[in-house]
Amino acid sequence: MSLSLQKIILAGAGSNTPGAFYQTVTITARDYNTANTVVTAGAYVLPATANIAIQASTDNGSTWSTVVARGVGSTWLVSDGVNVRFYNDAGSNVTVTLLAVNGGQTATGTYNT
Repeated sequence: MSLSLQKIILAGAGSNTPGAFYQTVTITARDYNTANTVVTAGAYVLPATANIAIQASTDNGSTWSTVVARGVGSTWLVSDGVNVRFYNDAGSNVTVTLLAVNGGQTATGTYNT
């Protein structure tokens, strides 16, 4: 298990709040005629997003295969920052909102220094 997954989680804490497990991340997926968008390294939950497919490469970007069809969400999307990308066939840029493991929201409280 990654150290980033070992968190103190507060019951009922919504995303983007102190004690939350998830933090929202937005990535603009460029139209495929312009370029495809490599997903920043990390572990994400991907809600279904119209016109967005997930592709992976086993040869550092020379060839790509679709691993999650467009418009279908993924329970976990793990990217190394090189070999996973969004394939966007919308004809224009699409904003994709993901849930990521909370990287450290500022927490306030009695015992903070």
